[in-house]
Amino acid sequence: MTDNRNLILAIALSIAIVFGWQFFVAGPRMEKAKQEQAVATQTTAPGTAAPAAGTAATTADGAVPAATSGATPAQPAAAASMTREAALAATPRVPINTRSVSGSINLKGGRLDDLRLNDYRVTVDPNSPTIILLSPAEAPDGYFAEPGWIAPAGVSVPGPDTVWSAPAGATLTPTNPVELTWDNGAGLTFTRTFQIDPSYMFTVRDKVTNASGQAVTLSPYGRVTRLGEPVVGGYYILHEGLIGWMGDHHLQEVAYKKLRGEPPQSFTGVVGGWLGITDKYWATTIIPRGGKPVDVEFKHVDGAVPLYQSDFKGEAVTLAPGASTEAENLVFAGAKQVSILDGYRDDLKIDRFDLLIDWGWFWFFTKPLFYLMDYFYKFFGNFGIAILMVTVLVKAIFFPLANKSYKSMSAMKKVQPEMAAIRERFPDDKVKQQQELMALYKREKINPLAGCWPVAIQIPVFFSLYKVIFITIEMRHAPFFGWIHDLSAPDPTSVFTLFGAIPWTPPHLLMIGIWPIIMGITMWVQMRLNPAPADPAQQMIFNWMPVIFTFMLGSFPAGLVIYWSWNNTLSIAQQYVIMRRQGVDVNLLGNIMDTFRKKPKPADGAGNDNAKNGSPKPAAAIAKPAAKAAPKAVEQKAEPKAAAPQKTAAQKRSAAKAAAAKATAANDAAPKTAANDVVATNEEAPKAAETPAPANDVAPGGDDPSGSPSDAKT
Repeated sequence: MTDNRNLILAIALSIAIVFGWQFFVAGPRMEKAKQEQAVATQTTAPGTAAPAAGTAATTADGAVPAATSGATPAQPAAAASMTREAALAATPRVPINTRSVSGSINLKGGRLDDLRLNDYRVTVDPNSPTIILLSPAEAPDGYFAEPGWIAPAGVSVPGPDTVWSAPAGATLTPTNPVELTWDNGAGLTFTRTFQIDPSYMFTVRDKVTNASGQAVTLSPYGRVTRLGEPVVGGYYILHEGLIGWMGDHHLQEVAYKKLRGEPPQSFTGVVGGWLGITDKYWATTIIPRGGKPVDVEFKHVDGAVPLYQSDFKGEAVTLAPGASTEAENLVFAGAKQVSILDGYRDDLKIDRFDLLIDWGWFWFFTKPLFYLMDYFYKFFGNFGIAILMVTVLVKAIFFPLANKSYKSMSAMKKVQPEMAAIRERFPDDKVKQQQELMALYKREKINPLAGCWPVAIQIPVFFSLYKVIFITIEMRHAPFFGWIHDLSAPDPTSVFTLFGAIPWTPPHLLMIGIWPIIMGITMWVQMRLNPAPADPAQQMIFNWMPVIFTFMLGSFPAGLVIYWSWNNTLSIAQQYVIMRRQGVDVNLLGNIMDTFRKKPKPADGAGNDNAKNGSPKPAAAIAKPAAKAAPKAVEQKAEPKAAAPQKTAAQKRSAAKAAAAKATAANDAAPKTAANDVVATNEEAPKAAETPAPANDVAPGGDDPSGSPSDAKT
């Protein structure tokens, strides 16, 4: 049983360490990051310098051109002040209007740099602003995607300052593509066509026609560029930064901080891949089409405004006079909905596109769990109910294992008196004690580790559910009932504000809402199903664990706390019924009441661990203290009249034999569980016989083991 409790304790402490990190480190770091982001968005952020003269770009041979005007790859543009609204108004644009997104195409540069997600808002307030995904380079938090061409020195191709032409009144919709054109004045005509589906996928086709009198060599490229480093959650549970599927190089994820001061990370010969930048819920990626190999780079360019970029360069194409060529790219810019990403992966044959969502190492467990929750959501229309149903289903699946575990725990509880007797018999010989305990387990067919399974089996479920709630956008702003309007956010109530009655925002440490309190209560009640551990240190940890977990889970997503509370409730009912069927007296109410009763102090310094545990005291534990206390009680109640004469050696031997005979008779009449302790009384009897007794005391060998003076002669 001690090993069983130690294992449970180790599991619980491991979970506590993980929760403690999130509670004391990650949570406050996230709050600080949010405050810094709020301050940053209220001030004017740096943008890029004024455009350089001219409308054509001339690139170095083989190099992807700079993403910002007036800049080189080694140094981003100098800082300037411009709001997002001013940046949008400063250049000609073609509107984008679909059910899912709205924004515009910037004719200066021919890039996607203005996009809002119509279905998602900043907060749960329905009147809060919609999410801004892409912004112009001159605005705060510039973020954009574009394709283009690389040409040898002396050949003009479209660049960041190129102003494209568009049909008057054009608007990009799912049924109305938009075609942009630009002529370099030297015989090369460039056409860029944008299409969009009802969700988040753009199709961009770049065509070049060579009307000059000489051959031209061009290479297609594409990039996703972000100016400034965004605020990330500071969690280690998901990736935010540069990302890409690199074919034979597999999935590559590079955090922003890993690129600072480092050379670009390059991947050559990538076929069928994709690349971009991902946030927790949103992503922007570019997918080169055509099945030809490309070279990919993840880079960081330091400067007044740091620049992060995922880009690719395709194979060079030589255009003979009068010939034309075309490059096609897909651009995904939107929310990372599971069904949408899976659809693009299957319908557009984008290899492993679903990995834009960071399912983690245990994706084979986490992703099916989401599909199961999504199934219940479609049936009930509420992700909170879906969580409850998944918990019930998991309980049903693992019921045979839990049933076996609780049966073993019931058998363990029945043999607790025998276990206590073994520990008393070998208090200083731990090896012998363990051998006897294992023999007892084998004789009674008990698995001492079986009780750990109810805790162990829910650990992967718990962490997978945590992952699902934390990373999937489907859980973002998903309501439950009552005051829970976002299952992915902590319970908004707090006991330290009287659940909203006091207009005060408590610190992170004191955000203890109603659901964390419910979770703590259910955890505490579940622990009352069993007696407290005999070890005082373990007993203290088990008593404080519900309190500690209540504080730690106060900052966790409400959906996770609801799951734990419901799981505890089901476990209490399950364990109670199974243990009652096994004939165990589960005095749950008595154990709960004993927690609040004042424990009596043990008499004469005797231990009272069994009384605290709510289990009967073994006979062996009663017999020994009583036998030791008997001479003392007789001495206190008998009045000494005269000193007894000193006994001869023969008298001492006779008294010892009489004491041994009486002890043997008592041993035959005593319960078997106390047999060993009666033998101990036998060993103490000769010592009592050798002690001189008062004249009116009981004769040696005739002591009443109960300490009663009823047989004393006066």
